[in-house]
Amino acid sequence: MGRTFGMLLVIGGLLAALVGMSALFYVAAGWMGWGLNSLLNALTGAEGVHRAWVYYGAAIANVLTLMMVVMMISGSLLTVAERKWSALIQNRIGANRILIGGSALGGIPYLAADALKMLTKERVEPTGRTRFLYGLAPVLAFAPVFALFAIIPVGPGIPLAAIVPAAIGIGVPVDPIALQVAAVDAGLLYIFAIASLQVYGTTLAGWSSNNKLALLGGVRASSQMISYEVSLGLSLVGVMMCFRTLRLDEMVVAQGLQVIGPVPALGLLLQPVGFLIFFASAFAETKRAPFDLPEGESEIVGYFVEYSGMKFGMMFLAEFIEIVVLAAVTTAVFLGGWHPIVVSTEWLRAAVSPLWFGAICAATFIAKMIVLMWLQLTIRWLLPRFRYDQIQKLCWKLLLPAALVNVFVTGAALLIADDGNGRIDPGDLRPVAWLGVITFLILAVITAAVGRAPATAHALGHAADAAAPHGAGH
Repeated sequence: MGRTFGMLLVIGGLLAALVGMSALFYVAAGWMGWGLNSLLNALTGAEGVHRAWVYYGAAIANVLTLMMVVMMISGSLLTVAERKWSALIQNRIGANRILIGGSALGGIPYLAADALKMLTKERVEPTGRTRFLYGLAPVLAFAPVFALFAIIPVGPGIPLAAIVPAAIGIGVPVDPIALQVAAVDAGLLYIFAIASLQVYGTTLAGWSSNNKLALLGGVRASSQMISYEVSLGLSLVGVMMCFRTLRLDEMVVAQGLQVIGPVPALGLLLQPVGFLIFFASAFAETKRAPFDLPEGESEIVGYFVEYSGMKFGMMFLAEFIEIVVLAAVTTAVFLGGWHPIVVSTEWLRAAVSPLWFGAICAATFIAKMIVLMWLQLTIRWLLPRFRYDQIQKLCWKLLLPAALVNVFVTGAALLIADDGNGRIDPGDLRPVAWLGVITFLILAVITAAVGRAPATAHALGHAADAAAPHGAGH
């Protein structure tokens, strides 16, 4: 009872901290936009409020808060969280050898130890390497993953006047201040395009190292990533069709519609099959267990075998940043984004001030991300590694056909329900939502049917005795 109360207290404290942090992010974005506008007015002699200047100022603040704090610190903390969580799963003690004042501090000092080790470790580089490409590969492995977080809508837009009192009553329309670096029209296409660049990092790392085993590891990694990009892209086509947009912020807003009574139009409800295909494909894209064949200890030597020091550190950190990005994209597309879900978004908007409304919604988004990051770590330490032929069969013989069927079924349901007004409304999405409910029921029945525990040897022995003829053996 005491442990349960303690866990609830920690979760409540974490949520409160997330709300406070999100409020500070909004304040930073609003004042940075207002400050940049005032600075450029002073430098150019212009007057008034300029929409573009406020927008760019808020974007600069969001880069510092969302990408450098939320994404980078989360990825760094995951390096310790994976050790601690794997220790809990395997019933062992982990990440406790570095003590400060006699306390392990939850393994957090390992962050400083890892950074110091990566920065000071001697670089050992192969003499036959292709120097430029060898140095470029870690950058191409890290930079695309880093850039993906730029279009994630962490928090909704709120008026600038809710943050900066001096902006009250200005006559110039200003875009709402949102916790999103860039709201690009390309949206999901941007994710596909930038994520596909990472394959160059793994390929060049293996090829430029002048190592046959590294080359083979790079080929295996690139073939796996290219294969799963196909199913990953098709898994999101149904979401695009349902919400009729590519922008992630518009998808989040659309998921606030109520389709079946009070149930919102979550991407998970509308596209349960798409969610499973996307999550599995994205997991394979990150090359983490059970899809870690390109770098598994029991497999062929990995594509980064010739890298050491901070070059290896960039590839290592990119893997954990991918966990954060996958959690963020999944939250935005399938889990309602910043909608609290447990309470009505419109009720919350009317109950609190705009600043605290945005802070609570942004904290909700980050909390969903944390749950998904925990889920990824759990999967990584529960499932055994696949064989390479099983990985390819899963993609081409299961996920890809399922994604194609999902696209056709979703398109047929939307075509039947379309009223031709060109807008997204609950009536258009209701048939797809009911298909999602039926899919959930089918999955539950299948899971219950195949989830029975196998009979123990003792029980099998009794069954054999009962089936034997009476008096056998006498």
